[in-house]
Amino acid sequence: MGDNQRQVFDVSMAIPSHNVSECVDDDGRLKRTGTICTATAHIITAVIGSGVLSLAWAIAQLGWIAGPAVMLLFSFVTYYTSSLLTDCYRTGDPVSGKRNYTYTDAVRSILGGYKVKACGLIQYLNLFGISIGYTIAASISMMAIKRSNCFHESGGKNPCHMSSNPYMIMFGVSEILLSQIPDFDQIWWLSIVAAVMSFTYSGIGLGLGLAKVAATGTFKGSLTGISIGTVTQAQKIWRSLQAIGDIAFAYSFSVILIEIQDTVKSPPEEAKTMKKATKLSIAVTTVFYMLCGSMGYASFGDFAPGNLLTGFGFFNPFWLLDIANAAIIIHLVGAYQVFCQPIFAFIEKWATQRWPESYFITKEFKIPVPGYRHPYKLNMFRLVWRTGFVMLTTVISMLLPFFNDVVGILGALGFWPLTVYFPVEMYIQQKKISKWSSRWICLKMLSMACLMISIVAGAGSIVGVILDLKVYKPFKTTY
Repeated sequence: MGDNQRQVFDVSMAIPSHNVSECVDDDGRLKRTGTICTATAHIITAVIGSGVLSLAWAIAQLGWIAGPAVMLLFSFVTYYTSSLLTDCYRTGDPVSGKRNYTYTDAVRSILGGYKVKACGLIQYLNLFGISIGYTIAASISMMAIKRSNCFHESGGKNPCHMSSNPYMIMFGVSEILLSQIPDFDQIWWLSIVAAVMSFTYSGIGLGLGLAKVAATGTFKGSLTGISIGTVTQAQKIWRSLQAIGDIAFAYSFSVILIEIQDTVKSPPEEAKTMKKATKLSIAVTTVFYMLCGSMGYASFGDFAPGNLLTGFGFFNPFWLLDIANAAIIIHLVGAYQVFCQPIFAFIEKWATQRWPESYFITKEFKIPVPGYRHPYKLNMFRLVWRTGFVMLTTVISMLLPFFNDVVGILGALGFWPLTVYFPVEMYIQQKKISKWSSRWICLKMLSMACLMISIVAGAGSIVGVILDLKVYKPFKTTY
């Protein structure tokens, strides 16, 4: 009996036979309930993350012409390749073909071979890196709340320097608790809360930028970005490349697109729902990115901070900054889970298949939860492994607390292979596009151009980390 058949049989044991088809999907799993709204919320949670806060700095490096142009380029490429990727959720027939539950499953069933291992390695390394980036960003926002109040109380006389370590530990503890939520489909509410928070802090950043421009009556900045003299020529080059990586990171969500699509109900066809959700979410985020990045640059010009709401470009009203940073923290708490759930699911599935008889790995203890009709299912392996994962990301964050550089490296690492290369290759294979046809050539040219962008952006960010490490002492970073 195949896996899918066994799953149908197990469900049918508890449900009258005439109701089985109403309770399960074509693969024997419980009916998926996701809609355009929930899928859009998941995507916005993944896209409008901490990356939005570095966009004013990124535009400051590139200038009024190249900055918005690069942002539009990334939004178009991300939307186009994401649309290709949605067609890879099912292998073969778009309505009744075999489902691919994860990005790696899609690569395995369509491309196969060594590409599966390469994709899995890059995907999970990227997700792991994102969890580190989010830990750093959350701790910076926590410190910003403490520092803004300290500044306010001292009238700006106290520099209010403090260590980021306690705040990273606080964030880590909250993620240990939330990571015990068993699977991705059960955190839809966390995504909606996080999406609302992302609009909150992006809107506050935009509003403060508009207020500052209105107060001064001038738009700062130049057509070519930060001027030679403010920085050296070499710094100008490396910072511009790093800015491209930062913008790439701000659009990275393809890595979990298939996982999000696996929560969507059908009919209608899952790919149609995801294409609409992708179009809507990328349009919304691009408008937000343009406004936040542009108004931040217009406010501060060459001196736009690396993190718009925590770089102390804005001091007042301090209570509004506190609200914005609190929204960032709540958003990142949710976004961390959205990005880490695929890693959790992969390791737990592998462990269950490797040691199916292990009591420690497979046994679940039902714990009643007051006010909730379903008991919580405690699994000891999940408890130990997920706690260890969060502790590891927290320790690495304390070792490498360089927000802009880490964001740039992550953007460069994930952009070409996960956002462009694999979606393009799978689409070519799935649609049987003939070699050297005009469509084949255009897709390959797109892939090669994006590879070059990833290489130069990665180089700029790595140089930034190397320069940071020259003056860095482990576990002793203060802001």
